[in-house]
Amino acid sequence: MTRVISFSGDDEFLDNLDSMIENTGYKNRSMFLRDASLHFADSSMRDLSVLEDNSKTEGVLVIFYQHGVENKILDIRHSHSIEVSSFHHNCLKESHTCVDTMQISGSASSIRDAISRLRSTQDVDRVSFVSAPLRESGCC
Repeated sequence: MTRVISFSGDDEFLDNLDSMIENTGYKNRSMFLRDASLHFADSSMRDLSVLEDNSKTEGVLVIFYQHGVENKILDIRHSHSIEVSSFHHNCLKESHTCVDTMQISGSASSIRDAISRLRSTQDVDRVSFVSAPLRESGCC
């Protein structure tokens, strides 16, 4: 059964919305707003800052840094507080920056702790964590 939800917006908002819909390839507002709502709800529920300390989570950790920090990252990779299932290193030539990506899992508190330690490390420029969406069933 399909149910209708409606809301109002001024002309500027609707023009911007229609531009976003067109730029993302959606054919109509309904599908765009449905997917945007589901994405927002999922990302809000999986936001690391609101998860209980012992909640298990997984996702991708991205670290931008300068040479000389590798040993700190290695310490975190080999600590038993988080599980690293995949690791990739690359040197970005234009920005003269190293970037590591790791697929990790662990408790929310252990991942928050690892991120905090990295962010407080000299010559670490940026640390981001993207939580994986939570599904009951699927490919894996």
